[in-house]
Amino acid sequence: MNLDPADGALALELDQHVFHSWSAQGALKPMVIAGGLGSTVWDFDGHEYLDFSSQLVNTNIGHQHPAVVAAIKEQADLLTTVAPAHANLTRGRAAERILDCAGSSYNKVFFTNGGADANENAIRMARLYTGRDKVLSTYRSYHGNTGAAVVATGDWRRIPNEYARGHAHFFGPFAYRSEFWSTSVEEECERALHHLRRVIVSEGPQSIAAILLETIPGTAGVLVPPPGYLTGVRALADEFGIVLIFDEVMAGFGRTGGWFAFQSLAEQEGGLVEPDLITFAKGVNSGYVPAGGVIISPSIAETFDDAVFPGGLTYSGHPLAMAAIVGALDAMGSEGIVANAERVGRELLAPGLAALAEKHEIIGDVRGLGVFWALDLVTDRESRTPVPASVIGQLKGALLARGLLPFAADNRLHVVPPCIVTDDEVARALAIYDEAFSTL
Repeated sequence: MNLDPADGALALELDQHVFHSWSAQGALKPMVIAGGLGSTVWDFDGHEYLDFSSQLVNTNIGHQHPAVVAAIKEQADLLTTVAPAHANLTRGRAAERILDCAGSSYNKVFFTNGGADANENAIRMARLYTGRDKVLSTYRSYHGNTGAAVVATGDWRRIPNEYARGHAHFFGPFAYRSEFWSTSVEEECERALHHLRRVIVSEGPQSIAAILLETIPGTAGVLVPPPGYLTGVRALADEFGIVLIFDEVMAGFGRTGGWFAFQSLAEQEGGLVEPDLITFAKGVNSGYVPAGGVIISPSIAETFDDAVFPGGLTYSGHPLAMAAIVGALDAMGSEGIVANAERVGRELLAPGLAALAEKHEIIGDVRGLGVFWALDLVTDRESRTPVPASVIGQLKGALLARGLLPFAADNRLHVVPPCIVTDDEVARALAIYDEAFSTL
């Protein structure tokens, strides 16, 4: 690596012209990333960090995977851009690869530029398909920062952006911080489904186009649903003629140890629970070139055989993004990357994080699957009171000082390495977490 600290200073100087998302601009001093490889990134001063954030939980295949970089370069030499109205071989191959991952219940892919507009278009499809308007989604959720997607979002980011119509929210299951006074996982599932039924009936089933769920809510806390919950939601959607959309933007393409989270959860559900529409982005090509989309079931796709779908994007199915998808999914398949994520979660992260919780009283709850985990941090385990922001800031500083780039949200530390993470890297990260918690 030929690194010049002056380039890092220049990057910070030029960054003053950049308007950052979700931030008050005046006090920002962002970390400068100069490069990355695999599960590691580094700055211009040569400091290396284990990337256990996967950036925004999207670099599932890691940084600079040679197969994905080569696929983008090859496509750039052939055709850098093409309008979505034309057929394109690379786009067709990308759609084919994605449908192979999703399974035979789906036959079309609508490509977008990311996860937010994937959810926008899934909502649009559901409304047109049903002739209804309303969308139900959970309070503990994030679906993107565009018109309908941010209003479908449940967290604080929705409130200053509530300009879209036809949205209502409900509480999903979360046994550790139950809204339903549950005393067991089974009670939490039963009561959450009863609550959802009551919301559907109260809102008017004839007005509801879709239920939009993150299969496993990510930014909200890696909330793995209790066994039977997805089955129950599917049954309610069928009963009332509502389209079921699974948002797999963060959970999809290896993150949970399966191609999709709903597939990873099939065993606990007693069978595969399939939605009508699946939204995706992030891990489909690890963000090497922006891409997302909607995976569509035949019954909904056929609605638009004769009726025009009133939606489109200039860069839908952009060739460079499609090449990155083909390169990423082929490499993930041939190199056993999804299987690695499942094994690492089961053999290393699950017991390793449980051991950390046994040692450090601040860790109130450990939950996750594959390489998708969260530590719920509390002032004491009896009250389960979330730790203040100052503690999270101190913890982040301790982790960075020891060479680990963390992902933190609210009172939680999310443990979300790339799917390619090695056993040695996990062992090193667990030791760093242990040291950082000890500083508190």
